[in-house]
Amino acid sequence: MKKLDKLILGSFIGPFLLTFVVVDFILLIVNMLKYFDEIFGKGLSFWVYAELIGYFVVSISPMALPLAVLLSSLMTFGNLGEHFELTAIKSSGISLVRALRPIAVFTIFLVIAAFLSNNYVVPKVNLKTFGLLYDIRMKSPALDIREGIFYAGIPGFSIKVNEKIGDNDLKDIIIYSQKNGQLGNLEVTVADSGRMEKFFNENYMKLTLYHGTNYSEDRAMRGINENPVPFDRSTFDENVIIFSMDEFQLSRTPEDLWSTNRAIKNISEIKDGLDSIYTKINDEKFNTYQSAEGIYPFYARERGLDPVDDILNRKAIDDSLRKEKVEKLRAIQDSLNQAKKLAMEPGTSKILVSNPENNLKVDQDSGKVLAVRANGNLAKSDSIFAAKTQKRKERNVIVEEEEDLVANPKEDTRVVLGKNRRTAPLTDEEKEAIDSAVFKRGYRSNAITMALNNSRSLKNNFGIKKTQIENFEREYRRFEIAWYQKYTQAFACFVMFLIGAPLGAIIKKGGLGMPVLVSIIFFIVYYMLTITGEKWAKEGLTDPLIGTWFSCVMLLPFGLFFLKQARKDARLFEPDFYLEWWKGVKKRLFKKNTVSA
Repeated sequence: MKKLDKLILGSFIGPFLLTFVVVDFILLIVNMLKYFDEIFGKGLSFWVYAELIGYFVVSISPMALPLAVLLSSLMTFGNLGEHFELTAIKSSGISLVRALRPIAVFTIFLVIAAFLSNNYVVPKVNLKTFGLLYDIRMKSPALDIREGIFYAGIPGFSIKVNEKIGDNDLKDIIIYSQKNGQLGNLEVTVADSGRMEKFFNENYMKLTLYHGTNYSEDRAMRGINENPVPFDRSTFDENVIIFSMDEFQLSRTPEDLWSTNRAIKNISEIKDGLDSIYTKINDEKFNTYQSAEGIYPFYARERGLDPVDDILNRKAIDDSLRKEKVEKLRAIQDSLNQAKKLAMEPGTSKILVSNPENNLKVDQDSGKVLAVRANGNLAKSDSIFAAKTQKRKERNVIVEEEEDLVANPKEDTRVVLGKNRRTAPLTDEEKEAIDSAVFKRGYRSNAITMALNNSRSLKNNFGIKKTQIENFEREYRRFEIAWYQKYTQAFACFVMFLIGAPLGAIIKKGGLGMPVLVSIIFFIVYYMLTITGEKWAKEGLTDPLIGTWFSCVMLLPFGLFFLKQARKDARLFEPDFYLEWWKGVKKRLFKKNTVSA
């Protein structure tokens, strides 16, 4: 590596690390403020909050990297231009593009590292973040009994203390007990003083009361002739009440509950999720065709409402996969039954048969299935679909046979449908009889009513199916956005470098003044374009690929424009540049008017 590369890269690494820490800290504060009221004041230890902050720092790093690259590259070349080092480099015959090369190479490696982090590290950290954040939010607030205020944080009790001495000693205590879910002040304890003490790893709290009275009363039954309810009153010199502190402990939720969230998946897992969602969409469309065919009677004999070829092909693939899973599960079950028979033979020891792939475990002595993970509906749905297909084939065969019998009556003497077909037209008397039956007996009105009911039923079914399919499609688009974001967030670092480095060479101002202002402006523009593109993609207004790449595609021309202007030493941020430009425009306009005159 040449000395020039070491000089430029060394002047870039320091500001990059500093700006990355600062930007990450700012974004951390912004994200923590969203959950400030829900996570603080829970009496948790410092290490729990440190763990949560560490997870937040890693999860927001993809958003902090582009801004850090933009600000550090702008500061680096701004300092070089301000101290005339960039002028000396150009005067020695080295172009600006050559001076940008070391930072460009570093940015390329940073893009690769950011992509790997987005695909492998950030999903796992998001899983930890979701779990810990949910547990903290669900935890009850810390025990905080204040003077003169009823405290209802302990389930089943309401406590009021008029004076609190230190953290443990209390005076003038009133306790309302509602342990059995009863309403009203039926069990009351009054004491002159008391003391709180936690024990057994703070899982329980002992409240010792001194010199008080217990009041207890049964609930009165509604009635005119009811007897007076019992009322008990007892005094004590010392009374001990034990409270369970389970509500105040941090319980960790299993991470399997978040397994379907797209933010914790890498690219391969997102692709599997996309395939599963598309299967659900195709099944809903296929079921819509099947249900619509059964609503109207005229889709019965010679007509059928068959789905389009794409739906049928996808349905065939999904059914074949389901059938394969069912056969595999059936083979495993048969092997387990065979092993069970062998285990039941005399002289055979106890064997525990297991299959880790399908989570099947069987105790061979008892023959009890200890664990089974399977989808029993797969075989059922596959058999129903096969039965419907076979029934339709049989129906078509019957219709073809009946048509052959009518066309060739000499070949078969059977009577089709119990009657011979009539070819002669109807007479006037027969038409009149049919019309009277249709209109006078209400057949026409009944047919219209039935048709309207069928139409409304079909419309309602279509509305429900449409909503379900739209929800699946919206989730499908969100999975696609999460997939493409892993690329766009990494590539945004290179786009910000193309904007920041040439812009710093044009501005020729280092430090934290002008570079910070320009960086914030471009980052806000980048953030707004990103949010806009993702919103369009979620709502289906544009393809998710276009929506996620929208911000990078829109800002890339700015970077190329600034690079072109920096190579020409343009003075875009100096007033003299625009004054000279305006004078040139006026001169050309004046010359044009003179020639036309």
